[in-house]
Amino acid sequence: MKMRIEKDSMGELEVPEKALYGAQTQRAINNFPISDEPLPEAFIRSLILIKAAAARANESLECITPEMSKAIQNACDELLNADDLMQHFPVDVFQTGSGTSSNMNANEVIATLASAYYCSEVNGSAVNPNDHVNYGQSSNDVIPSAIHVSATLELTGHLLPALVHLKDTILEKGTALAGYTKTGRTHLMDAMPVRLDQTFHAWAAQLQDNIDNLTYLESKTTQLAQGGTAVGTGINAHPEFAELFAKELSNLTNVTFSKGNNFFALIGSQDTAVALSGQLKAVAVTYMKIANDLRWMNSGPLAGLGEISLQALQPGSSIMPGKVNPVIPEATAMVAAQVIGNDAAITIGGQSGNFELNVMLPMIAKNLLNSIKLLASSGQLLADNAIATLTVNEDKLNQALHRNPILVTALNPIIGYGKAAEIAKKAYKEGRPVVDVAEEETDLSREELLALLDPAKLTHGGI
Repeated sequence: MKMRIEKDSMGELEVPEKALYGAQTQRAINNFPISDEPLPEAFIRSLILIKAAAARANESLECITPEMSKAIQNACDELLNADDLMQHFPVDVFQTGSGTSSNMNANEVIATLASAYYCSEVNGSAVNPNDHVNYGQSSNDVIPSAIHVSATLELTGHLLPALVHLKDTILEKGTALAGYTKTGRTHLMDAMPVRLDQTFHAWAAQLQDNIDNLTYLESKTTQLAQGGTAVGTGINAHPEFAELFAKELSNLTNVTFSKGNNFFALIGSQDTAVALSGQLKAVAVTYMKIANDLRWMNSGPLAGLGEISLQALQPGSSIMPGKVNPVIPEATAMVAAQVIGNDAAITIGGQSGNFELNVMLPMIAKNLLNSIKLLASSGQLLADNAIATLTVNEDKLNQALHRNPILVTALNPIIGYGKAAEIAKKAYKEGRPVVDVAEEETDLSREELLALLDPAKLTHGGI
């Protein structure tokens, strides 16, 4: 590989000849050969958007020339439209805790491209990564801002729509299945009957709570640290930069961002990211609940519950012909486990706000965006390839439903708990329908018992 010589404040360094980045990025590549995993593309894109918005704001404030601002913006546009964007951003996630390496990676790449535009239009020096692209900024406010921006854009663009789609699919399917009644279960043991629409609409209610909570947290992630620079005081940034920057970024993204209420808090902590991660964990717990309910209801088809049949998507065994497994719920459950693990790492990262700076920012960014992406993708699959396509095995539902001795609960107000318990135990022991045993053990007629023990009627509650 042909190399060229680049220079930074620490001296000269060899860099690949065709690389758009410079010496500081190369030092990071050399220093952190840890995971071979760069920061997520969504984060890098947000970083580039921040640089474009900063150039616009600095031009308006007459901190850089219009020609230089245009060159920086052109460079950002070129990167955002490039198919090979990530080849220019190879810095490992596990780097300096402030994310300075990634900030300088962006500054250097943008400066290289901008210099080509700038030098072709005016005579003068090239665009400088620190003095121009990074003007009025610090890694310490850029990286926390990029965490908030990328999380916001991924929430609005992917996760929230996926959750709404999943919720709506569940509601629609539940409504279509309102005529089916099944044995309810508590402790995995037979309980009073429920309708399938009640089961499905309960899942939808869980998802709506998650949507509401995420929407609230979005009002926090749109508040940015940008303008606080190194420690929160705003040193080297124009006094009007923060508000103008937020306005320009809002124009670029069609999402309303605002200047943070307290730069010191936004730079020294990651409380909003921790809170958002906690809510993503709650979404994961909801997914796990839905996935496991589906797996249990689908279990069998002969030796399990077999109440529903999930769509057959692929052979389930390399040795057992004809076996089909609930692969989408299983994948969803694994996503849930990963998101819960990501939350643990983010929680520890959030504790690492030492004085004026949190020093686990890249790891927090990576795990937060990973959780959002996984939940969005799996939610879409769960809706389209499991919920929407499942079918109900009505005969299997009814086999268990009418033989369930727990139906005798409906007789409690008439014959008392003790007598009802005797009937239930006898029905269990003899393997008989509870209505037959109750007819023998009470003065109630069979017609009365059939009306009182009607499973569908019991799903409406009351006395």
